[in-house]
Amino acid sequence: MQQIVVLFNLRPGISASDYEAWAKRVDIPTVGGLKSIASFSVLKSTSLLGSSAPPPFQYIEIIGIHDMTAFGADIATAQMQRVAAQFGSFADAIFINTAPLA
Repeated sequence: MQQIVVLFNLRPGISASDYEAWAKRVDIPTVGGLKSIASFSVLKSTSLLGSSAPPPFQYIEIIGIHDMTAFGADIATAQMQRVAAQFGSFADAIFINTAPLA
């Protein structure tokens, strides 16, 4: 299964409580409900193991994808384009495609 890892920080002026309420109400059920999605987790960074420095990213998403072609079709819908635009208004993100080593 392919996974996309999304690392992000909230944009200046965006409160964590506003983002998290939106994520629980819109992002998690919408993305998690796509047929191409095997799993979807949104995680809040809490600390760096063994360090007192703050984590470089406030949040992490891990998206498990059954089929990338189907995922491309899923995210091209008008509904997902609206969700993506809303996400972009909350966060500056890096999307990393991954593949298992074995």
